[in-house]
Amino acid sequence: MKSAVETLNPTRVRLTVEVPFEELKDSLDAAYKKINQQVTVKGFRKGKIPARVIDQRFGRGAVLEEAVNDALPKLYNAAVNEAEVNPLGQPEVDITELKDGELLSFTAEVDVRPTIEIPDYSGIEVEVDAIEVTDEDVEKSVEQLRERFASTNPVERAAAEGDVVTIDLEAKVEGEVLPDGVAEGVSYTIGSGELLDGIDAAVTGLEAGGEATFTSELKGGSAAGKEAEVTVKVTAVAARELPELDDEFAQMASEFDTLDELKADSRKRLENMKQFDQATQAQERVLEKFLELAEIPVPEKLLEEEINTRKHNLEHHQLGQMGLDLAKYLEFQGKTEEEFDAETREQAVKGIKTQFLLDELVSQQKLNVEQDELTEHLMRRAASSGMSPDQFAQAVVQGGQVPMLVGEVARGKALAVVVEAAKVVDTNGEVVDLSDEDEEQATETVEAVTGEAEVSEDK
Repeated sequence: MKSAVETLNPTRVRLTVEVPFEELKDSLDAAYKKINQQVTVKGFRKGKIPARVIDQRFGRGAVLEEAVNDALPKLYNAAVNEAEVNPLGQPEVDITELKDGELLSFTAEVDVRPTIEIPDYSGIEVEVDAIEVTDEDVEKSVEQLRERFASTNPVERAAAEGDVVTIDLEAKVEGEVLPDGVAEGVSYTIGSGELLDGIDAAVTGLEAGGEATFTSELKGGSAAGKEAEVTVKVTAVAARELPELDDEFAQMASEFDTLDELKADSRKRLENMKQFDQATQAQERVLEKFLELAEIPVPEKLLEEEINTRKHNLEHHQLGQMGLDLAKYLEFQGKTEEEFDAETREQAVKGIKTQFLLDELVSQQKLNVEQDELTEHLMRRAASSGMSPDQFAQAVVQGGQVPMLVGEVARGKALAVVVEAAKVVDTNGEVVDLSDEDEEQATETVEAVTGEAEVSEDK
């Protein structure tokens, strides 16, 4: 076999392959054997039909077609290995010559990973928000905890903001009660904004037994997005009573003995959360700078596939679970379809470039993924998917997705290397030390950018 490679552009090559006919012998034998098992000829036992008879009865062309289909994947892989290219996706194969007994020639065009030069990232500088926890932040956190321990007591008066009302609902669209438009005994806190727009105004001022009708756009169900006439009946009104903020509350709501200890713990937790957010912000901004420094061509076919994947997952998974279609989603977002397409394309380009650049850094730095790192990542992914670690691991193995997980962890480690080399300062001018940040957090940051993308190398 002879092969040659021609670079069509930085992300696409054409392989030209010539194969002497004798190298197709195994595939020809396999073709005769396969056809033997599929046809019957009077006078011959199944599977024992001579090759000359198959040629006469079914045509040599059918045999050659079967043989070439069998041989092409192996010949293509051999040419790829010989040319030392990294193909992305499936090739476009064109048989240019097939001379029985003499020669098979074909070309294969395929997208490839571009050659990327890692830029000097040691000079990257970014600014992030300072970690500041105010007394007001602490008070708000404690107040939220206090809300969780609120009690309710029935009252015989008109409902007011903050009260908990028990209500029955009936929704009509164009005068017809919806099949899923009736609900009874619903508990609702006035002012929470957790149900329909307009319901707070409707129930405020009503006593038990009172009714009101209002119009509202339905957020879910069979008529999501449509205007409905909603009748609400209040069956009970209860006032919420918050516990006193004192040491007794601290002992009831936490493991602490005093309110001061509870507040100190709340401050510490808020600082940890802001520190996590600060690290994520630093990683995102360092990655942006890193991408700006590099020249990274993106294969157009790969880009279109990634855009389609992102759109499909949004429409058929995320929006489907919310009972929305793309048109209604865009209406809620206040975007046109053109703006959405442009935004999706921009995100897809960034995701692919991020993967290419970080994969190249992984290779350059010879970053390895240890078993405990992979296990930790697997457990986090399992938790986010709602599956047990064992179920998720089994699904990953069966789907052949282990290399994908390894790649995710490796890219997180690569980003951590770049972040550690960068200069990060907060808005107060203080240098932020991120050398001890968890690499798994960097992996999450990379995942958020690459989204659904997983650029695979297919041969």
